[in-house]
Amino acid sequence: MTDLSTAPGVIPYVDQHEGPRRLLTIEIPHLGHTVRAYAPIAGIDGRRYVVSWGAVSFEIPADRNVHVSVHLHTNSGHDHTITPFASAVLSPHPAPLRLVAQFVPSHGPQGALIPVG
Repeated sequence: MTDLSTAPGVIPYVDQHEGPRRLLTIEIPHLGHTVRAYAPIAGIDGRRYVVSWGAVSFEIPADRNVHVSVHLHTNSGHDHTITPFASAVLSPHPAPLRLVAQFVPSHGPQGALIPVG
């Protein structure tokens, strides 16, 4: 197994964890107008990372549950603007995983993290 923390483009897992790790890639597609209005933020076990649109890869534990979230942050709008978010708890598993963040603004702020084949 490759040391994921040294692989180019992979954000290392920074919390204490001595067990096996796996690769998580999250696709964060923009919906045209979202590029100007929002900044994508990914969360891994409570740590937040300002990331870019498209694919972003993380090293995560493979032997325990991991909380993953994507939030589209904005500074525009009104005082009570609710921004889109998606969240999931991943079960332990050794294989790499690819998720896509899916947001449908007409259905409200809650999106989904969908596994990709």
